[in-house]
Amino acid sequence: MIPIKNVSGKKIAVMGLGRSGLCTAQALQRAGARVCAWDDGAAGRAAAEAAGVALIPLAEEDWTDIAALVLSPGIPHTHPAPHPVAAAARAEGVEIIGDIELLKRSVPAARTLGITGTNGKSTTTALLGHILKTAGAPVQVGGNLGRPALDLDPLGADGTYVLELSSFQLELTPGGGFDIAVLLNITPDHLERHGGMEGYIAAKRLIFENSNGTMVVGIDDPDCAAICAGLRNHPHNTVIPISATTPVAGGVYVKDGALIDDTEGAQEVVAEIADIATLPGDHNAQNAAAAYAAARAAGVARDEIVAGLQTYPGLAHRQQLVARIDGVAYVNDSKATNPEAASRALSCYDGIYWIAGGRAKEGGLGSLTPYLPRIRHAFLIGEAAEPFANALGETIDARISGTLEAATRHAHALVQQDTPDGAVVLLSPACASYDQYPNFEERGREFERCVRDLPGDDRQFYELEEAV
Repeated sequence: MIPIKNVSGKKIAVMGLGRSGLCTAQALQRAGARVCAWDDGAAGRAAAEAAGVALIPLAEEDWTDIAALVLSPGIPHTHPAPHPVAAAARAEGVEIIGDIELLKRSVPAARTLGITGTNGKSTTTALLGHILKTAGAPVQVGGNLGRPALDLDPLGADGTYVLELSSFQLELTPGGGFDIAVLLNITPDHLERHGGMEGYIAAKRLIFENSNGTMVVGIDDPDCAAICAGLRNHPHNTVIPISATTPVAGGVYVKDGALIDDTEGAQEVVAEIADIATLPGDHNAQNAAAAYAAARAAGVARDEIVAGLQTYPGLAHRQQLVARIDGVAYVNDSKATNPEAASRALSCYDGIYWIAGGRAKEGGLGSLTPYLPRIRHAFLIGEAAEPFANALGETIDARISGTLEAATRHAHALVQQDTPDGAVVLLSPACASYDQYPNFEERGREFERCVRDLPGDDRQFYELEEAV
């Protein structure tokens, strides 16, 4: 656990007691802070009581002697309306921060490497952590992925924290100042929480706030390309543009499956990404380019980066190969919680038996249109089942299965009947999980359980650790 600095004797409020919030409260108590904490849910309060964390209804608290509010990133503090606790803190001028900010203030000697983007940030974070570990560097990986930030081990000046950062977390990290900052891409997401697309873009751009280090920026979407151009206009910035599809002078890109380093104008091929089974598709080409650029900025030798790329084991719920049953691949892409993410998976396969649905997000299914011919049949679940069926219309055959267990059985029965070459049963929901599951991880685990129950003469299953 991170030893938090400069909080001894101070009264600190903690709102939200999920994994990261409870860890924050415990770390603050260990550092000598006077912690007052609250969670609107009974489960969070029970966990805090069991851990010996003092509970106080913060909406009724006197904020005049509270030094800071550490807010869970899931709790709104601006849009669509601030939570009453956040509003009370702001009214008294109390600083509102998150656990990433506390980490950065408490380990100033260590290098911090922040990664954000609408899609791909978990894979890039895990991949970069793997590259650094493979190279023998002291590294801790967490944040929005895996372990909460304050649960990580303390590192010294030779260590690196590789942190996945959501837009919510970035808004609660006012100090910024990441030594290496990576922005992969921006597509519409969480618009209600940010007051629209402009607010969402502004939140993602915070990854570069107060940065004096290297900025790695994707240029494959117009919003990120504009941010990259703006950053490169400042002569003192060190900016490395990356692309999965386009040669870019002074950057890192992928062309015809080859990862190319042009940071020194030499256009050197450093690896064949197309040959790495755990990094399929153009989106993973972008992830690999970002991880390579960030690792080079961190001082990792080129051959060590290539070794890390080639031995990357993949990440659970992100196009994770669960099984092959009678020649058919079963792939868990439960992390695809929006259509843009699902389109990336659909682009990687042919002969797809697609399981989709859940709680739909804004934007519709338009980004999937180019990939619909790859789908043999769709099996729809959750709240979005009927709207998705209507949206797909007569474009593809679709069945409303309702539940994930039923959809898996229906897909298996049909694919065994059709027996097409190279067929894939793909869970890539294009939706959030909250209508049926508490999170995308549990949805993915349920899919894996369902697949293990399927019959078949030739059944091969693949094990994979869930997180870094």
